[in-house]
Amino acid sequence: MIDLTLPAQEQQAGEPTCRLEEWHLMAGALPYTAMIYHFRHNSMAGTYIDFPGHIKETDDGLDAITYPLEKLYRVKAAVIHLNRQSGSGRIGAQELAAACPPINGAGALILNALGRRRFDEIVERSVYLDKEAVEWIIEVGFHLLVSDVFESNTDPQQVFNMLFARGVSTVCCPINLHQINQPIVKLTALPLRFANATQLPCRALVELG
Repeated sequence: MIDLTLPAQEQQAGEPTCRLEEWHLMAGALPYTAMIYHFRHNSMAGTYIDFPGHIKETDDGLDAITYPLEKLYRVKAAVIHLNRQSGSGRIGAQELAAACPPINGAGALILNALGRRRFDEIVERSVYLDKEAVEWIIEVGFHLLVSDVFESNTDPQQVFNMLFARGVSTVCCPINLHQINQPIVKLTALPLRFANATQLPCRALVELG
């Protein structure tokens, strides 16, 4: 089992994301202290999932409660490893196809574009998918994409608009992708069941066969 989940930040916008409160209680004659946690963070805390409804214009009516669990739990996933440097720019369809193992019915794609580098160890969004790569992902039939790269700030490719419009959900800010040493694995990406939420933190795990 490999945990792909980045822990949630301890602070966002200068505020703590988790505050501890102690409740002093009694169980009969036995006193005890319950540890109660108050969470305050946005939907991009740690590793998080985007359903198509994260963009209003591509909303398909599904959220963290109604999205089918079978599309998130132990999904057969193909794994692509590249070794892109910071600032190396576009990733195209041919590059993905050449590095992709036989898909054999996989519904998810795990893209480790940066080798041993984490997504936050390069210049932000300086490695990214181009439109042809996104179209390849869609045409192959993947419905879930876990990746350490997506869009560009300086050369926008409409990555998320294209993926969501075709029903592909994304898991952003994963870690430990380089530890996956098998071409086909089982992927689980489960968020809490928050009503109406189409972007929220999730636990992402890979099972090796």
